[in-house]
Amino acid sequence: MGNLRTALLAWLFARSTHGQFVLRIEDLDRPRVRSGVTQTMLTDLHWLGLDWDEGPDRDGPYAPYTQSERLDIYRHYIHQLRDANLIYPCYCSRAEVAHAASAPQQGADDGPRYPGTCRQLTPKQCRQHEASGRRPALRFRVDASRAVTFTDLVQGTMTQYVQQVAGDFIVCRADGIMAYQFAVVVDDALMHINQVVRGDDMLTSTARQILLYEALAFPIPTFAHVPLLIDQQGKRLSKRTASTGLAPLRALGMTPEQVVGDLAASCGLVENGEHVGARVLTQRYQTGVFPLQNTRYPLHSQQEK
Repeated sequence: MGNLRTALLAWLFARSTHGQFVLRIEDLDRPRVRSGVTQTMLTDLHWLGLDWDEGPDRDGPYAPYTQSERLDIYRHYIHQLRDANLIYPCYCSRAEVAHAASAPQQGADDGPRYPGTCRQLTPKQCRQHEASGRRPALRFRVDASRAVTFTDLVQGTMTQYVQQVAGDFIVCRADGIMAYQFAVVVDDALMHINQVVRGDDMLTSTARQILLYEALAFPIPTFAHVPLLIDQQGKRLSKRTASTGLAPLRALGMTPEQVVGDLAASCGLVENGEHVGARVLTQRYQTGVFPLQNTRYPLHSQQEK
């Protein structure tokens, strides 16, 4: 339900300002992709009344819209970063990075800060690592003196020294899978995305992505990081909690207007208990500015019934 609320808000941002809404399937980590999940997602979005102008099932000028079909595109821009000496091979395991980090608790949300262990490796040292069977990840060189500042449409002005928070970050993993940070930047730029709306758990990633936009000479979009849906204990909803999905609510006989109304009420867009369709919401917020707020999980009592 948290993902669906974020999708609803992203859709509202686009529709309320007469923009185009793009749906992209981010399935780069193929070993973790479960069969049928994409179709379930498309079905759920359609049921809620959310549509898109470009996506995996709707042709557009910047296809394909599934990341696993865009690998050659990513490799092209990896070569571009390599030619500019902006990335380097790193042979450290996650455990080694965690052990070497001087202050692991100060790292980014997706891991401890990388201390630069492999930043100055010589070609000979790289060959020695590879001779021992190690495959390198590729890390982006981050200028220690650079502060990245941007104004989020929901969170306000944010400033981050990426080197202090994350260090040199991965753009391609050792298993050859492109990193989220890198792939979304390439995709958003090539698909002419000018506004990114997503959950605020991704807020700390934005500065890293801005560095990549700049390194690849891409225009930088605006960002809106919306609150996550939380449970009765104030914790982020887990994807593993089956009861938080849409299927149980549909089985209870809830209508799209009821679900959309509950999701909208959970972030202060409508009154609690109001039933409203997605299209009606766009008519209320033609400016694309929403009074977003975090509240409790709104569907708990419905599910108990």
